[in-house]
Amino acid sequence: MEKKKHLIAIDLDGTALTDKKEISEQTRETLTKLMDEGHIVVIATGRSHRTSLQYYTNLALNTPMINFNGAYIHHPTNNEWKITHTPLSRKTAINLLDDCYDLKVNNIIAKVANDVYIESEDNQLIEAFGKLQATKQFPPFKIGHIKEALTEDPTSMLIFPKEIAVSELAQTLDSNFNKEVEHRNWGAPWHITEVTRKGIHKAVGLKQVADYFGINREQIIAFGDGDNDVEMIDYAGIGVAMDNALPELKAVASHMTSTNEENGVSTFLEDYFQLKVTV
Repeated sequence: MEKKKHLIAIDLDGTALTDKKEISEQTRETLTKLMDEGHIVVIATGRSHRTSLQYYTNLALNTPMINFNGAYIHHPTNNEWKITHTPLSRKTAINLLDDCYDLKVNNIIAKVANDVYIESEDNQLIEAFGKLQATKQFPPFKIGHIKEALTEDPTSMLIFPKEIAVSELAQTLDSNFNKEVEHRNWGAPWHITEVTRKGIHKAVGLKQVADYFGINREQIIAFGDGDNDVEMIDYAGIGVAMDNALPELKAVASHMTSTNEENGVSTFLEDYFQLKVTV
């Protein structure tokens, strides 16, 4: 059995979560056993803090969390951890909003850490994405003209173009904002384009967390399925692509595992660490 301490980074959607957006009991038990043995588990997701915290709590983590694909790195249970927040500039966001208005996109979401701004009311969107209800910890989201409401630099922006305009939006971003933003498309059924600051991706956050814990790159195991996982999977010494992952992610992965519906994270870890998990 491997004796060295490992850092295990898990993406959420399409990776550690089932299609029902749940962590299976097998995955939870496997990660718990590894944490009990001294390994470190971190969440690395494109989600915001407020939509990730339930999984952090479910896994009983006590580690930093990488949100917004590396644009927001923080520790939910340790206030002494220095938050790393690398947002877009507000000026860039405003210019981007103008181009989105010209393209007549279906909707736009701007996120500033835990604050959420939605351009126009859309019950289907709110139900699908958000579970953004206000709590004592998280403020209510705001619906209205983002250009007027946004007073801070946004952590990320989600753009919902019409399906026929996905390529046009990508071309606009490449032409007008190539030096300022990273953008990724989530594909069907929403065709969302996610925008963050240039040079920001999950590998940036993963390296920061690994350095904090003194973990060598070779001892990092990372799991993912989407194009926002490419840099992280490529950076990790052991980069694992889910069977349901995009081809471009599989191309950079050093290992493969089964799908998110087949407990792929747990299956790989049980084999790698020679664990036996009974659920």
